[in-house]
Amino acid sequence: MTSRPLTPTARVRRLRRRITALFALTSAVGLVGMAVFAVQSDDRRWRQQLDGTMGQDTSWAIGLLVTDEDDRLDARELAETMGTGCPPLTVLSVPSADDAGLQVDHAPRRPCLTVGPADIQAAGEAAIHAEDTAASDRRTTDGRPVRLLSEPFYAPDAVAGEGPQGAIVTMAETSDQRADHRRLTWLVAGACTVLVCLSAAVGHLLSGRAIRPALAALRQQEAFLADAAHDLRTPAASLRTLAETALRGETDRTDVLRRTLRLADGMGGLVDGLLTRARLMSGVETLAREPLRLDQLVEGVVEDTPGAGHRVTVETQDTVVVADPDLVRRAVANLLGNAFAHGHAPGESADVRVTVTRDGTVTIDDAGPGLPPRVADALFERFRSGAGSTGLGLSIAAWVAHAHGGTLTVLPGQRGGAHFALKLPS
Repeated sequence: MTSRPLTPTARVRRLRRRITALFALTSAVGLVGMAVFAVQSDDRRWRQQLDGTMGQDTSWAIGLLVTDEDDRLDARELAETMGTGCPPLTVLSVPSADDAGLQVDHAPRRPCLTVGPADIQAAGEAAIHAEDTAASDRRTTDGRPVRLLSEPFYAPDAVAGEGPQGAIVTMAETSDQRADHRRLTWLVAGACTVLVCLSAAVGHLLSGRAIRPALAALRQQEAFLADAAHDLRTPAASLRTLAETALRGETDRTDVLRRTLRLADGMGGLVDGLLTRARLMSGVETLAREPLRLDQLVEGVVEDTPGAGHRVTVETQDTVVVADPDLVRRAVANLLGNAFAHGHAPGESADVRVTVTRDGTVTIDDAGPGLPPRVADALFERFRSGAGSTGLGLSIAAWVAHAHGGTLTVLPGQRGGAHFALKLPS
């Protein structure tokens, strides 16, 4: 089963989700790396601190070891001077070649921590083999975690190159340090989780702001295509019907050409209106603002607008506004054309009154049938067309007003018709 292709809007939204995921993933990688570094650093830190404390004990104990006349270790002074039970201090010496393992020369009778003899032997052998301090993690016989540290010592008369005489092994419980380390680990993990979620939310917000213009452009494009399809369908069907009638010879050739020319002119104006509306919606149409005499512009539009059989009364005052002359001319022409088309009863001529005041307001009143209830605000939406019109004139006029920072309103007129007011900033 083949999947349906995604619409452009769906693809843009999918891109937003991918950007959000990538943003969150990048943040997660960085935060996890920092978290691992912090946790490992804390793990090394507490072990180094504990090793330093135990190393002081072993160094002090080595200074208390003596050798008797037979070169045998004597740990009595160590046992008498230091309490070797806590921390436990075990003295191991290197036996003769024939013996296996290290010899225990001193072990505490009642140590506070007890590990297996094999662990003590392994710790001592590691220090003697490395000829340096060795540390390892083990567990006591009752299961508590401990850290073993062993430090080698040498005979008083040892010569260069001679190995250690033995090693002192001590230990310390690490339950508290491990508990603190676990709390830090959970705290860092929780903070990373919160920060990753926050990063995902911020990434989603930023990606939404980034694709907002693209979504707006897509919506404008879809609206333009819908307008074009809606408004071009009727004249295109009329042309087809006219052509089929001409092919069948049912209409006079001159009449067919006259009607074709009229439809072509109407379609040309419709295409021009669609393009103007699309450019205004997308922001491509730039405003060539300049000071202009609004009263003179309106008078010129009234003179140039075809209105045979209609009565137009113009009342103007000297008015100067800063606006785009071409766009304002188109807006006024659309409003006047709307009054000619809908501002009268069927079969009668329109009676239109045009007024220009000094505050930059152009009003157009007609004596037509008026506005149906609750449709005034919807007149400027697309697809709100009357019979025989494209429905773009009022929409373009509204866009022109908004582009200049003005307004276009419609109210019931005093003469029963519609009252349009185009307000431009002075």
